[in-house]
Amino acid sequence: MTDAAASHLVEELQAFTDYLLRVRGYAQRSVMSYQRQLQRCVSDLVDVGVGRWDDVTVTHIENLVMQWRRQGAGPSSIHQRLSALRTFFGIQIERGRLTTNPARVVKAPKSAKRLPKNLDVDSVFQLLDIHPDDPLALRDRAMFELMYSSGLRLSELVSLELRDVQADCELRIVGKGNKTRIVPYGKEARKWLERWIEVRSHWKKITSEALFLNQNGGRLSARSVQLRLKKWGLEQGLFDNLHPHKLRHSFATHMLESSQDLRAVQELLGHANLSTTQIYTHLDFQRLSQVYDAAHPRAKRKGNS
Repeated sequence: MTDAAASHLVEELQAFTDYLLRVRGYAQRSVMSYQRQLQRCVSDLVDVGVGRWDDVTVTHIENLVMQWRRQGAGPSSIHQRLSALRTFFGIQIERGRLTTNPARVVKAPKSAKRLPKNLDVDSVFQLLDIHPDDPLALRDRAMFELMYSSGLRLSELVSLELRDVQADCELRIVGKGNKTRIVPYGKEARKWLERWIEVRSHWKKITSEALFLNQNGGRLSARSVQLRLKKWGLEQGLFDNLHPHKLRHSFATHMLESSQDLRAVQELLGHANLSTTQIYTHLDFQRLSQVYDAAHPRAKRKGNS
């Protein structure tokens, strides 16, 4: 690739950024971002022998994406480069300088879902080891025991009515989309829930059928639950950013680690799609390899049998 051929790409890029500034009125920072992303694309296109923008094909763009992935670029970086290319080709078509947008049909790799942070079993036990010396502390322990025992969303917890506590350690939950499900809860949650319901019956003034009440006898708010959990996290020697979803995440993680039953955990969590539940399956690869080597008939190498 000659310098003259490569200069065509650079010249068109410069004309494009000037157009964004002068005609479109883009902010300097935005234009510099486009220029930075597109300069990287120009460099890579020159390396594979492309000297003119109208020579760029879908295959060229797809190969760039694969090259970027091999070089360790993350999904976010690749998305930014593709977005810059789509904008460049789109505006060049509007200006009559190009006729096709090969970047339009190329998709960036999906960003991996972040694994939700969870508490290990010891930390959960440490948190729940509340020795209540007043009714509010008793209420809090019953709430947290129930959240961890059944994997409740915060919204599901605060919407519970007294009548939703059913026989045989079962809860009636109204989840997302007003979908109802029945979930079990364990013996520890049962013990503390029964103690709380007894205390609740003697509350000074009850103005709500909610299972968990505030000091005025009304329904406890989601914000109040967040603040109480943060308070107990500090008092129990954990950390200051403890939030209710960590109990749900911990429930899901611990259930999957023990049972390996993804479908059952999906039902317990009230997930409409199995893919949502799969973000909790962060088993380490070494363990997966050991399971594979032990179980698959074609996994064993010669000399190991």
